[in-house]
Amino acid sequence: MSPHRRVVISAITPSVEEGRYAVKRCKGDRLAVEADIFTDGHEAIGAELWVRSPVRRGWTRIAMHALGNDRWRAETKLDEEGGWQFRVVAWLDLFGGFVRDTEKKRDAGLSLTLESEEGRLLIETALREAAGSTKAGIEKILEGLKVLGPADRIALLLAPETSQAMHAADHRPFLGESYVQEVDVERERAGFASWYELFPRSYGKGGKHGTFRDVIAQLPRIQAMGFDVLYLTPIHPIGTTNRKGRNNALKAGPGDPGSSYAIGDASGGHDAIHPELGSLEDFRALIAAAKKHGMELALDIAVQMSPDHPWLKEHPGWFIRRPDGSMKYAENPPKKYEDIVNPDFYADRALWTALRDIFLHWFGQGVRIFRVDNPHTKPFAFWQWLIADIRARHPDVIFLSEAFTRPKRMYQLAKIGFDESYTYFTWRHSKYEFIDYMGELTAAPVRDFFRPHFFTNTPDINPPFLQTGGRSAFLIRAALAATLSGLWGIYSGFELCEAEPLPGREEYKDSEKYELKRRDFGQPGNITAEIAQLNRIRAAEPALHSHLGITFYNAFNDNILYYGKTAPGRAERLLIAVNLDPHHAQGCDFEIPLWEWGLADHESLMVEDLLHGHKFTWTGKIQHMHLTEEMPYAIWRIRPPGSGAQ
Repeated sequence: MSPHRRVVISAITPSVEEGRYAVKRCKGDRLAVEADIFTDGHEAIGAELWVRSPVRRGWTRIAMHALGNDRWRAETKLDEEGGWQFRVVAWLDLFGGFVRDTEKKRDAGLSLTLESEEGRLLIETALREAAGSTKAGIEKILEGLKVLGPADRIALLLAPETSQAMHAADHRPFLGESYVQEVDVERERAGFASWYELFPRSYGKGGKHGTFRDVIAQLPRIQAMGFDVLYLTPIHPIGTTNRKGRNNALKAGPGDPGSSYAIGDASGGHDAIHPELGSLEDFRALIAAAKKHGMELALDIAVQMSPDHPWLKEHPGWFIRRPDGSMKYAENPPKKYEDIVNPDFYADRALWTALRDIFLHWFGQGVRIFRVDNPHTKPFAFWQWLIADIRARHPDVIFLSEAFTRPKRMYQLAKIGFDESYTYFTWRHSKYEFIDYMGELTAAPVRDFFRPHFFTNTPDINPPFLQTGGRSAFLIRAALAATLSGLWGIYSGFELCEAEPLPGREEYKDSEKYELKRRDFGQPGNITAEIAQLNRIRAAEPALHSHLGITFYNAFNDNILYYGKTAPGRAERLLIAVNLDPHHAQGCDFEIPLWEWGLADHESLMVEDLLHGHKFTWTGKIQHMHLTEEMPYAIWRIRPPGSGAQ
């Protein structure tokens, strides 16, 4: 620290590694910045938040106010998408300290003769550096001090107008500046969306291979469930060398379509479309139709190739071979994926450019959201470069990281640019696991750069909870995902409660990764209506637009998870209870947080049951709930007294 630095600025929030990586926010959010600011001695401090938006030149200065215990705060609305910056600036406020101390002496009845002269000298010093209207205002104050009596002179020195003029002219001694913190402000869908995943090839009629036109026919059904992102697994040509058969068999049988993740054949690679899905014109028609149905299309990009991918012949140096000259296939020992090869990212920088151009190609066709398969198995430096390059051209792009890996690697991918991330939600089951995990996701600094996406299931993950829990288990997981996070999604078939596993595995029997899947979406026992209701409630309730704003409350049963959610600046609160036991009804007493509204334990609140549309009154802190297997969750809205119509 410089020997001349007297003002300390530290513990800034939000911040990611002291400005090394960007904070994430969405357009319309309010950015609330806090910092510890203090100095030696007894001098007063002035502090400002300096903010720079992507569309306005220079810094906008916002006064910070003291919260107590040397903590300061200011906030601003993020009204433009793009890259924002902020920093905290603080200095010794000599005139502010003079006013503070003089008021105390005046109130104590002390003589203020010397203070009157000290104040005049401070104003004269400020005049030397003032200009324009500020200078004119200070000159007027000095003229007043010359003609006023002692009491009126003190009144003028302590007047708010004098403080305002001095603040404008303050030369800010011992000024200190924090590091600059970047803020990526993105469109709302980066933080709030409901995803529906499907394999386009499974929607053909009469047993045929599905097409994009067949998917268009499914849009009204998907829209009716309330989903706003239609996520397609890879749509590219599929290799034939070492093609996998049903249930991941090493040899494909006649007519087996292979894994859509074994990308590329003689007809093309990642910029081509599987010929049986249709043409590029058909793909654009699907994007347009989805938009008409209030949905946006997300495309799965897997940076891996089948042995038949054109790049293996065009750029053989981009791939690794074993000592005997054979191709090195993708592995996750002891598993080996003979139908897939991975490129060598450090062999030729041209590979990076070629992969970047794949994303740009699909962006050119209208895709704005990309789900990236296993990004943690590729270099961090590559993703950081690629995302920055594409976002500089197209700020509205969204990247979802599918990285089921260790937490630090998950978080690093988010820091370097991924907007959203798959999570460990699928493997959290108990009440205390959820409380602990949500605590991790909502604590700083993770909350400021990591947006969790809660998928209930995926083509690769058939959780044991769903395998054994029946229809109730699917309702439980849907309610948890839809209310705990602003981002949630299901893989097609979840609404039908599909759960038959490969014995002893967290995988689906007859996996759609290796075959066409035929489904009757109207079959009895589906949970389509319940999913639609959850998505309607999500759309209407700002508290459900983020994983933040959550508080866990006491429900006196370990099988019931009970929590509240609020949105910034909103008075109403949602209270949500979920029975985590899919096999039995559960009930318990629970606490209403009356204390948070300053109410006594015996007082009342008006409540609306958002699932059934009932309104009623809760009187007293302790209430009772009963959650059945048929309806294992409850969602109540509470508006505190004085906040408006109940």
